[in-house]
Amino acid sequence: MKPVQQKWRYHLLLIFLVIALDLYGDYVYLNKPGFLNNFLYPGFLYVCSMYITFFSIYFINFTWLSPYTLIKKKYVAYIIGAIGLTFLFAGIRYVLEEVIIFSITGNHNYADRTRVFDYYIFDNSYYSIKAILFSTTLFLLFRFIENQTKLFQLQLENKKTELRFLKSQLEPHFLFNTLNSFYSELIEDQPKIAKDIHRLSDLLRFVTYDSQEDFVSLEKDLKFIEDYIYFFRKRFETNFFVDYTVSGEVTNQKVPSMMLIHFVENVFKHGILHDASVRAEIKIKVDIDTIKIYTKNKINTSENYTESGIGHTSLKRRLDMLFEESYVLNNKQEVSIFEASLQMPL
Repeated sequence: MKPVQQKWRYHLLLIFLVIALDLYGDYVYLNKPGFLNNFLYPGFLYVCSMYITFFSIYFINFTWLSPYTLIKKKYVAYIIGAIGLTFLFAGIRYVLEEVIIFSITGNHNYADRTRVFDYYIFDNSYYSIKAILFSTTLFLLFRFIENQTKLFQLQLENKKTELRFLKSQLEPHFLFNTLNSFYSELIEDQPKIAKDIHRLSDLLRFVTYDSQEDFVSLEKDLKFIEDYIYFFRKRFETNFFVDYTVSGEVTNQKVPSMMLIHFVENVFKHGILHDASVRAEIKIKVDIDTIKIYTKNKINTSENYTESGIGHTSLKRRLDMLFEESYVLNNKQEVSIFEASLQMPL
């Protein structure tokens, strides 16, 4: 992502080019007297009012309209906003020239017959469209550069993760072949144990292969979480008090790999699971275009839960790269109860 000061350099360069080209056009079409009038009284006041209006609309579009519409693909809202900025352009210029400057000089910039609503809006629409087009183009250019940078950073993070994984893993084929061998030997005599081995094999296969992708099937991710919880339940047996629920329709949605498991793992690593009076909660809700995970549990350590546990900083950095401002991540700790939630796009 480009630093803020670097972006302002491009804005200043564009401001310089716009003013320089306008002055050059005046010199070509109005000759020297018309060109010099831009620097004399009262012409200088009208030039200033034009550029104040032009760049006011430019920056309103760049800092407000484009970010809140184009990023979220609200194209109709963008068009409506652009039309609104056209009227705002005419309004700002009218106040500056026909009210403030008129009170100083006693002269109107527009003649009486042209200083009517329809003509005034139409005449100023040319300049407002220029301001909107320039700022939108620069906004989209910055977005493209930022997205390319984030994509590169995400790919770099994935490569680092793969490298760490390759350094620490057992030969996966050997491991899965061994588990399959155990499964085949036990399926007839001890089918329950054989099924657990098969389930463990699925869990490890997901971590070994599927989780290396940027996005995974939501159905597979939920199956992985169910298997993860299942083996914890077997470990604690009847002394296990965790309420896990999934609501909504699961079809062919995709989610970032190993994202939801962070929250589940955090509950099991730092939460109290054996107290029926404070049951841990893990809730996943699937909507049309979003998914939300919510967890609540009693803390069994004295550490700062928010900063440790799920690796809050690295998790937020990954969410920023993937979704920018289109997600909601919350953590709350009250006495010994910790709550965490994440809502992100599907």
